[in-house]
Amino acid sequence: MAANGGQEQSRWITTVIMSTALQNHEISTILQRQQHRVRYSESVEIGSVIFSLSGVAFILADTQDLLMTREEPFFGRIQRFINIHRNSFLVLSAALHGPEEWNVMFRIQRRFLGSNLRIIPVHNSAETVKLMLTIAKITSKLRADDIRYQMAMTKAQIIENSPVWKMLQEYQLHGN
Repeated sequence: MAANGGQEQSRWITTVIMSTALQNHEISTILQRQQHRVRYSESVEIGSVIFSLSGVAFILADTQDLLMTREEPFFGRIQRFINIHRNSFLVLSAALHGPEEWNVMFRIQRRFLGSNLRIIPVHNSAETVKLMLTIAKITSKLRADDIRYQMAMTKAQIIENSPVWKMLQEYQLHGN
């Protein structure tokens, strides 16, 4: 019972804006099942998932589709996406990340080197949703403030219990 109560307490619900092209996608279904408010928009880049309250945006791509099509149209979509979204991620999905898939990722990295695009390889929709929610959750304002506070408290505790800190305090006491 206590473990279940702890899970309920940590439940995080948010609003997600998705491209209408993803309306019947498994990712949309998973997010809705988890009670997230999913809204669809035709004005966002095809394949995008935006967590506006967290300030992060993801564009989804299947590596196999990229192997079968020309890169330039896809690169154009990515460029428009990163021009709009400051905190952007490309989620590359493949059942297996073999040499061809890693080569695709390398070409994308090389093309967008120095941009604000981060590339994340995933294997399936469940993994995709989990990573998007994790990133969105830790970058949301409330969580970010909480994490900063916890980091400050941990830092203070480490310093307080540090043998070096104790030695410096003793040195200061005996030196004066």
